[in-house]
Amino acid sequence: MEITVEKFLKRFEDHLTVERNLSPRTVEAYLRDLRQFQQFLLQPGRSSSPIRLEQVDLLLLRQFLAQLNKSCRRTSVARKLSSLKMFFRFLVREGVLKDSPVDFLATPRREQYLPKVLSAEQVGQLLDHPLPGHLLLVSRDLAIFELTYSCGLRVGELTSLDVGSIDLENRQVRVLGKGGKERILPIGRQACAALLNYLNARGEPEFEAPLFLNQRGGRLTARSVQRNLKSRLLQFGLPTDVTPHALRHSFATHLLDAGADLRVIQELLGHASLSTTQKYTKVSFTHLTDVYDQCHPRSRKDN
Repeated sequence: MEITVEKFLKRFEDHLTVERNLSPRTVEAYLRDLRQFQQFLLQPGRSSSPIRLEQVDLLLLRQFLAQLNKSCRRTSVARKLSSLKMFFRFLVREGVLKDSPVDFLATPRREQYLPKVLSAEQVGQLLDHPLPGHLLLVSRDLAIFELTYSCGLRVGELTSLDVGSIDLENRQVRVLGKGGKERILPIGRQACAALLNYLNARGEPEFEAPLFLNQRGGRLTARSVQRNLKSRLLQFGLPTDVTPHALRHSFATHLLDAGADLRVIQELLGHASLSTTQKYTKVSFTHLTDVYDQCHPRSRKDN
């Protein structure tokens, strides 16, 4: 039996979707990584005939990683390797292969980075000043940015919300995060006011209707949220490289700066691991260092 990537992609997709209950975006990322590996195996000159998966060994895998390292960041290389590991383990579980050569390959150490954040003053500038424009669109965008910052939502979580996900009376939102995990989050008063204003501008939408609509009446996409945020940042003279995810980072960092417990922030963000949340302690420490250097009489540069 010929064992190729393409032959088992559909079965693997069903495994990710049905058994592991991963989101469509995550599944597509896995499949995209595997198709890239498939293209590597089909490169001219690599073999006189198509390379089958049972022929994949450590040498071939290291060649693939070496090729990736020329054009990808280490975080991307690590993710692609993770996709390969999951795929080959699936093939072993299904009895297609006896063992997985990928398991003997060390995962590249991931780059350490600090997430981009806005200061509290910059967030206030973004949210507190009205802009001219169509009432429905202006109120929608303000509600989007208020809710994202108030709850620390991922942009995919935001765009998947329905009207019925919001409980303004109890100031709560029901969110479906990664892996279909549900969490109930409190909504700040200003975000509630922005949402109420937006929903009033829409009339009386059905509970099953998407919460945030585009101009054609369909569900707003993550790309549109990014584009609308950039437009608003430009109008206020704020950094235009800020993404909707930066509002999530800002939410976590500002809570930590105010003394919130790290495990509470972990629950609010929907992180499976506390180590993922701990990166915000580095952001907060960087902020503390900047304040110290600016304010301490023996640390100021003008001494």
